[in-house]
Amino acid sequence: MAIDIMKLVRRNILDLTPYSSARHEFEGRASVFLDANENAFGSALPENYNRYPDPLQWQFKFQLARIKGVPAENIFIGNGSDEVIDLAYRIFCDPAKDNVIVCPPTYGMYEVSGHINDVAVRKVPLDANFQLDIPAIMDATDAQTKLLFICSPNNPTGNNMRRADIEFLLNNFNGIVVIDEAYINYSSQKTFIAELTEYNNLLVMQTLSKAWGLAALRLGLAYGSMDLIDLFNKVKPPYNINEASQQLGLEALQHTEQVNEWIRITVAERARVVKALQAMTVVENIFDSAANFLLVRVSDAHALYAYLASNEIVVRNRSKEPGCENCLRITIGTPGENDDLIKTLQAYTKDHGK
Repeated sequence: MAIDIMKLVRRNILDLTPYSSARHEFEGRASVFLDANENAFGSALPENYNRYPDPLQWQFKFQLARIKGVPAENIFIGNGSDEVIDLAYRIFCDPAKDNVIVCPPTYGMYEVSGHINDVAVRKVPLDANFQLDIPAIMDATDAQTKLLFICSPNNPTGNNMRRADIEFLLNNFNGIVVIDEAYINYSSQKTFIAELTEYNNLLVMQTLSKAWGLAALRLGLAYGSMDLIDLFNKVKPPYNINEASQQLGLEALQHTEQVNEWIRITVAERARVVKALQAMTVVENIFDSAANFLLVRVSDAHALYAYLASNEIVVRNRSKEPGCENCLRITIGTPGENDDLIKTLQAYTKDHGK
């Protein structure tokens, strides 16, 4: 489905003249750069960081394009996915007027960013199976609903959303559908990147923080139509991705075989941890996961969380999330870390099991 996304954009954004650096405006080759008031002598570091980075990260995007099979012009790089989320609000949502839809339990920054931008956040909870409630989402939508956030695989539940449900929303939701695929590398479900040519209201978010192991670099990825990506480039800070992150990210993209091996090990370890948990009487339910973590319902999440912490193992207590009472979210670690987790849980079960 094609919609006129420009009708969704805030008027001040449509009228905005973006900041343009001299190197945006300059065409041709140059050997002397006297345009940006940089320190021409270099820096005190071994690397040459005295020059501002490429504002549009083209070298990084070209390599990413080869891996993903998407034109570089359809890629936006954010300072983490959180910047992508924040910019989506800034582009499409008039404060104190528009609204967005989120489907809890889900990633918390969708709601936090809404509050920061003074945009109403309408919550449509997932159903009992942690799937999208399509009728409720459509009922919650009105003329001022600009964004719909869908996390698949979902955080903290770990499950994929039904593809047919997402496709229905892409065809019937008259706003921007943001699909957060931060954990897609661990899933057998196909990415929605391939659907970009069919839906101009689709924005797919991914990240290099999870499977690629680059959480410290803050490299969030977004894929969309050229019109959509142009809007993000229009409103982003001129140099939102620093040179060190660009260069280290580019280097990491050369090692897809290593990343694929880590993914294979993680998926196998996920199955091993599930099998071990199934034998523990303090574990009441292990929810199906297509991510690098498990959501586990236990007899007393607060007590078990404290016990693990006392043994220097940190997990996430998600008990306050809708439908996640007495649930811990446990990341799949290295085989050695998983051994430590299993042994500690077995000791707890011995003392507290039924």
